[in-house]
Amino acid sequence: MPVPLAPYPTPPAPLTTPTVGSQSQLVCSGCRNLLLYPVGATSVCCAVCNAVTSVPPPGTEMAQLVCGGCHTLLMYIRGATSVQCSCCHTINLALEANQVAHVNCGNCRMLLMYQYGARSVKCAVCQFITSVGASTSATEQKFNV
Repeated sequence: MPVPLAPYPTPPAPLTTPTVGSQSQLVCSGCRNLLLYPVGATSVCCAVCNAVTSVPPPGTEMAQLVCGGCHTLLMYIRGATSVQCSCCHTINLALEANQVAHVNCGNCRMLLMYQYGARSVKCAVCQFITSVGASTSATEQKFNV
């Protein structure tokens, strides 16, 4: 079952960022280190963990989110509906900016993201459930696990 988005919204970012000369960079799919590679390469082998990471085609729009399971920053191709974390294997929902809303947790005040239409959102940090709805004053209740 997919895990809701973690409470850290991040703006979209391109996967590859041009650097000096004819090199670009991306994040290793194995150990999450930053890899430099020559422009035009189709894959990159990490010198640290030997994982082979595919290079997306030029102009591919990327987005990022924080894993709800282990809080690792994940990058994915924009438009994907879910993203599996390579560290903890949690499947995270990947919603576009126009599909999510924000509310502060009623207990720890952490900024939470939730899908429009949801009646409540559970904080990944303190497990508190904050009710959301048409009114601006949210009702909260403690969730006992």
